[in-house]
Amino acid sequence: MSRKQWLAALACAGLMGAAFAKEGGDQYPNGAENWLAGAIPPPGDYFINYFGYYSGDLVDGDGHKVKGGNDVSAWFDALRYVHVSDVKILGGNWGWHVIMPFVYQDLSLGGNSDDKFALGDMTFNPFFLAWHKDNWHWVAGVDINAPTGKYKSGDPTKSIGANYWSFEPLFAFTYLGDTGWEVSAKFMYNVKTENEDFRPAPGAPKMDYQSGDEFHMDYLVGKRFGQWGVGLAGYYLKQTTDDEIDGKEISSAMGPWSDGRRGQVFAIGPSVTYTTAKGTHMIAQWQHESHVENRFEGDKFYFKLIMPLQWQ
Repeated sequence: MSRKQWLAALACAGLMGAAFAKEGGDQYPNGAENWLAGAIPPPGDYFINYFGYYSGDLVDGDGHKVKGGNDVSAWFDALRYVHVSDVKILGGNWGWHVIMPFVYQDLSLGGNSDDKFALGDMTFNPFFLAWHKDNWHWVAGVDINAPTGKYKSGDPTKSIGANYWSFEPLFAFTYLGDTGWEVSAKFMYNVKTENEDFRPAPGAPKMDYQSGDEFHMDYLVGKRFGQWGVGLAGYYLKQTTDDEIDGKEISSAMGPWSDGRRGQVFAIGPSVTYTTAKGTHMIAQWQHESHVENRFEGDKFYFKLIMPLQWQ
């Protein structure tokens, strides 16, 4: 199999919400949680919308751009419904949520390019618990990412979803200081099932692709001034186990990757928030990626809306 075929196969693609998915990529949109990441609101129903744009170039295992036209741009809009109940378990409020992402992706790999608009991989969490004590707020749960996104075996330029399930234990906290300072972070560990419909090229035999586990976190440090807040926010991801094909570790001989094709990325950028008198939160931010290996490197722009729902 040619180096170019492996390049296209291992970059296997969709980019946000299921987005940013390669074989071994992200179903969770890194950087999505910042202001109030661990401060789940009072019992009730809430709508959250994540709208944004990502653009980046494919980077190899040494942190260098892969030559030959390997880049992506993607618009995304993820719709999230959150229910927080007044049921107490272990002192915390029980709740659940669901996320439905839509993605428009324009992807080029090794000279082949295509664009696609489709539903991405949906996220469910039937059970999280949220606690509050003085200035501290925290939440714990397990997200389940389902392979609902469009997937074209052997052609990543036509794929939005990752074509595997993943399970993601999470813990988030928020500290709200009396002088307006906020520190928030969300910690996650992503464990994936195999993609049993992987082909390194159109028409090639199916293979089992096992994407490596990943530790990742979102973070924010900011200062509030009345209804406004400004800060720095971003994310960090580090893959902890190797990518494998049919039980064998990905080799650097298969493409411009380090052995195991372990990805990593760090991102940071400015974030601004505004809260209305009725409790609607609006967040705008830019996140620039650096220290990237074995994945795309670029810039991400977000607008996030958090709105309480009042049923009559």
